[in-house]
Amino acid sequence: MVNLALSFTIWTLKVMHPILNVAMIAAREAGEVIMKYAQDIDRLEITEKDRNNYVSQVDQLAELTIIKTIKKYYPDHAILGEETGHNQVDSPIQWVIDPLDGTTNYLHQFPQFSVSIAVLEKGKLQHGVVFDPARDEMFSASKGQGAKLNNRRIRVTDQKSLKDALLATGFPYYQFDYIDDYLATLKYFMTETAGVRRAGSAALDLAYVACGRVDGYWEFNLKSWDIAAGILLVQEAGGRSSDFAGGDNQLTSGNVLAANPKLFKHLVQGVSKHIRSDLKR
Repeated sequence: MVNLALSFTIWTLKVMHPILNVAMIAAREAGEVIMKYAQDIDRLEITEKDRNNYVSQVDQLAELTIIKTIKKYYPDHAILGEETGHNQVDSPIQWVIDPLDGTTNYLHQFPQFSVSIAVLEKGKLQHGVVFDPARDEMFSASKGQGAKLNNRRIRVTDQKSLKDALLATGFPYYQFDYIDDYLATLKYFMTETAGVRRAGSAALDLAYVACGRVDGYWEFNLKSWDIAAGILLVQEAGGRSSDFAGGDNQLTSGNVLAANPKLFKHLVQGVSKHIRSDLKR
């Protein structure tokens, strides 16, 4: 059995795309930075970028760690980071980084946060990694190669109806001009499903859809670095993701929903009929 396991590990490493391998290395290194400072939260310098939108030294250090690793292997690739912005390199390949998704959770020592790294080629998602350093869970995917959790294949659920579904969501926390629309969707899904969970990391919410821990997910007004890797995970795990109209504009609009194929249409319909028209994109 040991030899078989070793052979499987070697085979996995051989077929893994080199860019995905680098993304996983970078995510794990960032995770080490995050966990190193987890016991010294009270000593961190924390800045409020907007209302309830915080950035700490750890966010910045983790992002610099990721960028350093990327540049070591791919110095000519473009990078878009939450904390450092766009490096303006002219390249068809772009890395999209959220070094610490769930900063508020982290600062309160609530163990639901992650590192999210996606890679786009000519604007199309090709590789994605979401790493949970607190649980040592590495979610990964490459286009056309399926999705994995710690090198084991994962799939979305087979849940068919809202009645028995468990959904994940994210509350508005710094911009509130769409709060009534959100609350209308929340009320609908609370009354139509088996339950709704709000844990505080969009990247992990999408990863949980991909591995079947929740059946579906929806959230308003996110950034591309919050959701890019998670969207690919869902798609490669057999699920579907879209904007609120069922289109493919979620990375631009920041309005995203995801579910297994059988439940997907119910989420689209449930959100769409409870929000104003300008949010259906």
